[in-house]
Amino acid sequence: MAKVMLRENDEGKIFFYVAKKDMEEIISSLEFDTEEKWGGNVNLTNGDVWYIKPEPKKLPNEVEAKIVTRGDN
Repeated sequence: MAKVMLRENDEGKIFFYVAKKDMEEIISSLEFDTEEKWGGNVNLTNGDVWYIKPEPKKLPNEVEAKIVTRGDN
């Protein structure tokens, strides 16, 4: 598990930042994307898929996430 910082910009894009890897990507899609249930499998623009325990949407936020699959980039 890794600590991940999530933040949303003015255009509505959600940034996924892992400090230990100095990696910042944009979330391209989510398994659950409602205000009440947000998270699950999260697809990043680099092709990685991470898992965030679904919970109510709260941004910015620091959460625990786990890598599911690595992208080709």
